[in-house]
Amino acid sequence: MKYFKIKKLFLSLFLVCFGILASAQKVEYTSKLNIPYYADAVNKTDAYIKERCVLDIYYPKNSPGFATVVWFHGGGLTAGEKELPEALKNQGIAVISVNYRLGPKVIAPKYIEDAAAAVAWTFKNIENFQGNASLIFVSGHSAGGYLASMIGLDKKWLSAEGIDANKIAGLIPFSGQAITHFLVRKEKGIPDTQPTIDEYAPLFHVRADAPPLLLITGDRELEMLGRYEENAYLMRMMKIAGHKDTKLYELDGFGHNMTAPAFPLLLNEVRRIVKETKN
Repeated sequence: MKYFKIKKLFLSLFLVCFGILASAQKVEYTSKLNIPYYADAVNKTDAYIKERCVLDIYYPKNSPGFATVVWFHGGGLTAGEKELPEALKNQGIAVISVNYRLGPKVIAPKYIEDAAAAVAWTFKNIENFQGNASLIFVSGHSAGGYLASMIGLDKKWLSAEGIDANKIAGLIPFSGQAITHFLVRKEKGIPDTQPTIDEYAPLFHVRADAPPLLLITGDRELEMLGRYEENAYLMRMMKIAGHKDTKLYELDGFGHNMTAPAFPLLLNEVRRIVKETKN
């Protein structure tokens, strides 16, 4: 169980070296867009599901056995669109970018169910693109980080889709809420400044047998609300529960929108786990 405070100068040097290494890779990539992740029968019954519940896949051609990162966008569970982060392009991995239903058109747990359905689709289909189903990582920023943590720690969401959450190779939430998300609290009439830990909180589901967990936040003095402290508490409780592979990075000098320095940490984690899996 480790905590790291990453200084800005170190990050700048790391990003430069990282960019040089990435540019040296010569692999051809392709994409398929707006793939529904629910069955046709479900899409036909709900126009909003048909509109929102789609994903894009960006993947390396003729490179069998690649790892995959499922990426959930942020936006407070009320806004945002699926995105392919520039830093994840040309890295020898697939990226699955997911749209999900948003509040106030839906309320909890609909967006969590969507996240689980998208990850389940990945497990069931990635081998059709020559990916390795044992190397699927789940990540996202802010609300997307919350969704990644929820479906990775509370096993019931993926179980409903016929998938064991422990098959996830790694969970890598960026600045995700560890307590109950503020939109869920708003739906229940609870204000932003009143912390709640209930079934809709990743913290409620700490367990020793969860996948490897890499928590990344911005600087505690610059982050949204108490985002660093939530994640620090999650790290501590995972340790107490007996989990052996939780780490927390605090990105010194960066606020809530801390994705640029976080992506190299994500890729390092993916490569570490891929290497360990192959050894």
